[in-house]
Amino acid sequence: MADNSKPVYLKLRDKIAAAIIEGTYPEGAMLPSVRAFAVDQGANPLTVAKAYQQFQLDGLVEVQRGVGMFVARGAADKLRRSERETFLRHEWPTIRQRIERLGIVPDELLAEIS
Repeated sequence: MADNSKPVYLKLRDKIAAAIIEGTYPEGAMLPSVRAFAVDQGANPLTVAKAYQQFQLDGLVEVQRGVGMFVARGAADKLRRSERETFLRHEWPTIRQRIERLGIVPDELLAEIS
């Protein structure tokens, strides 16, 4: 799915997920408040709340009433596995086809990584 067609709350969810995976928000860290994140992203607070709610439903954050949302134990690993599976199942086949269509060989790709 192209990023442009993705709903805003999913784009926000992806940003938060990336920050958790990268360690910006490690286990036990408090996420920014809905309002603060909305202001930072230029988004509607209700949209941010929807993204946060999805994390809560997925067990990736823990809510402490009156305090905030905190990254749950194991959230980064769970997100990494999920993101990896999504990439390999949905994104990689398209990338692989393009690589093959362009005649790029594995050695060329590896040289670009180094």
